[in-house]
Amino acid sequence: MTWISIFTGKSGFAASSTAEDVTKGIDGTDLTAIVTGATSGIGLETARVLALRGVHVVMPVRNIASGEKAKETIAENVPNAKLEVMELDVSSQESVRKFASQYCSKGLPLNILM
Repeated sequence: MTWISIFTGKSGFAASSTAEDVTKGIDGTDLTAIVTGATSGIGLETARVLALRGVHVVMPVRNIASGEKAKETIAENVPNAKLEVMELDVSSQESVRKFASQYCSKGLPLNILM
């Protein structure tokens, strides 16, 4: 038995597995995802890895400038990334309705919501 096999689960992944490890070999070129919280932390990392796998990532943000900065950060590492920043403040029903209307008008599918 190897050292690694002691700590991996039935999936073959362990606590030390990264999002890149888990998504290796996945082609997401026909998928669209909305990733909230994509300006920092786990949301930013999720958006980056989805973009790396070819997913069209829509990043709803309260602050457009922060969203554009996050988009640039991802694009530096994933040059062919399909990324969009859209304004959304989930504490405002008006903002939610506006976001939903704008998203629907793009004619994009919604395959992943995070």
